[in-house]
Amino acid sequence: MIVTRFAPSPNGSLHLGHAYAAIVAHDLARQRDGAFRLRIEDIDAGRSRPELINEFLDELAWLGLRWDGELVLQSTRLDAYRAAGERLKEMGLLYPCTCTRAEIAAAATRTGPDGPLYPGTCRRRPPSDEGQAAWRLDMSRATALAGSLTWFDEIAGEQVADPARFGDVVLLRKEAPASYHLAATLDDAADGITLVTRGIDLFAASHLHRLLQALLGLPVPRWHHHPLLLDDHGRKLAKRRGTTGLSALRLAGEDGPGLADSLRSGRFGTGIRLSEGLDWLP
Repeated sequence: MIVTRFAPSPNGSLHLGHAYAAIVAHDLARQRDGAFRLRIEDIDAGRSRPELINEFLDELAWLGLRWDGELVLQSTRLDAYRAAGERLKEMGLLYPCTCTRAEIAAAATRTGPDGPLYPGTCRRRPPSDEGQAAWRLDMSRATALAGSLTWFDEIAGEQVADPARFGDVVLLRKEAPASYHLAATLDDAADGITLVTRGIDLFAASHLHRLLQALLGLPVPRWHHHPLLLDDHGRKLAKRRGTTGLSALRLAGEDGPGLADSLRSGRFGTGIRLSEGLDWLP
């Protein structure tokens, strides 16, 4: 059975881009007699706003979207993230890093999907304080252990995994229990997700997530990277740029199911368009 999910973070109100992503995941599940799950990615304590969770639930219901099973809070899974981190440490695949963002930006000579590519500074020296360190994946050792990997996207087709483009990525953060990459990969496995739907801006992340699945012995889903809603400057919609939130539309009395049908039909509103294929990347 196909199982999809929508997994927003409660660090800001949902907007039309979120609504489109939720509709894609919901409709694919319904069209194939599957299940649509809802997960809240709330482990970033510094940015998460718990009061937004009920707002999210109200807005999905207002759009006419119904999820299956219980709501899952990522914050209930901290032990699972720690256990996965310890397993990777025992495999000799993680090392502590005390470099600051400024130090990394100054030393980096290349850029990866998540920003300046880490130059491996702490891989070559003992850390001064592991308690204040992030833990990075030794990409060379990890890819050598995993070997050649592939993954399948329903739009782009079969892909040869290329996680090395991320360099020695952080998996256990100093300010949160796990990085997005580790937490999302573990969560999708725990929730039985068989089709991971998300925006094309996260296409590159799937190369890394496929590697983590191989290292941790997790099931491998299929992916469906859908286009993004863009503003009139070609940027993906974002609340910080003044994108109207769903809560404002709902409270103004707009018809939720009607708005959802408009998004399904490609009627996005003035100044909003859909990105094209794999050509748009942040």
